[in-house]
Amino acid sequence: MIKSLMLRELTYLWRDRGLRRILLLGSLVGLVLFYATYSAQVLRDIPTAVVDLDRSAASRELVQKLGQAENLKLVAFPGSYQEAQELLKRGQVIVAVVIPEHYGKNVALGRQTNVYMAIDGSNEIYATNATTAALTVAGTISANAGVKALLSRGFDPQQARDAYLGVDIREEPWFNPTLNYAYFLVLALILNVWQQCCTLAAATNIIGETGRPSWLQFKLAGTSKWTLFVSKSVVHICVFMLMILPIYFICFGLLDIPLNCNWAVFLLFTLLFAVALHSVGTLASSFARNAVDSTRFGMIIALPSFIISGYTWPLEAMPASIQHAAKLLPQTWFFQGLNYFTFKNPGWPFMRQYFLALGIIALICYSAAALITSRK
Repeated sequence: MIKSLMLRELTYLWRDRGLRRILLLGSLVGLVLFYATYSAQVLRDIPTAVVDLDRSAASRELVQKLGQAENLKLVAFPGSYQEAQELLKRGQVIVAVVIPEHYGKNVALGRQTNVYMAIDGSNEIYATNATTAALTVAGTISANAGVKALLSRGFDPQQARDAYLGVDIREEPWFNPTLNYAYFLVLALILNVWQQCCTLAAATNIIGETGRPSWLQFKLAGTSKWTLFVSKSVVHICVFMLMILPIYFICFGLLDIPLNCNWAVFLLFTLLFAVALHSVGTLASSFARNAVDSTRFGMIIALPSFIISGYTWPLEAMPASIQHAAKLLPQTWFFQGLNYFTFKNPGWPFMRQYFLALGIIALICYSAAALITSRK
């Protein structure tokens, strides 16, 4: 009986062309799109304009160092601040550096001099990278100027360097040393597409039967609701896992996205998430009045879940009410755990809370769905 029901559900899933295309193609299309988007991995060649109002040897040296910065690309040399401002407004440059008059003279005399740097903050990703690159150049220039000032006062070259550069702070990013955007975002965005497709499919689990004449046939045949929906659920979850396997193969095998944990443990974690995700969709399906309502409920749950999961914006920085709501969703525990598994792998004693949370969510949602369905 269970085998027949599972084959029947698989047939229904395959015959539904719209659902079949979403399940088979949604994640793969997303993978191609997102990897192409973030294929540069690190932002380089950020368009930069330099206004040199001094035109001295020192200012030309500063311009040269800006041009040698890894992430900056000098594309314009406007003659005034106003011209640079227009370039920023039109989006032709992201950074505008203004070297003031008497810059070279002040540097030679060891006086403090200010170099103005305007950064387009309308795009946070661009702005963050541009700020980092500009500060690196500024630190180098400042250090060189300080050493030259000490040399002009008669210091020995080595003494001047030791005195000015007595504290050398070196930053070293861990877990993602190159700050690769593709490593951080591609897998998460693909899995977000996958979880949305799965949620929409799971949202048809119960309403798909209660809305069909076959429901009456099952009742007359004496088929229990438990047998029917367990059979359907097993098929759905197996399909969800079959969808994700080629995605994982491409991401970890071909695109070299890091995975710092055991494959078996990671697949088990994904399976538990698929079960929890299916339970949420099943619960939405249980109290829906029709298939349209069920799809709406699924979308309401699936679409914002990634945003409030804490993956791209710290959960701790969100209002307390959103934090509590987010912890009720399996997506929060999965995407938080995903970050630990792919980059850090802190071990089972720490990660078991994520497994436990997904298991509890699945148990509660399936139980609530069974209770609601039994009264229909």
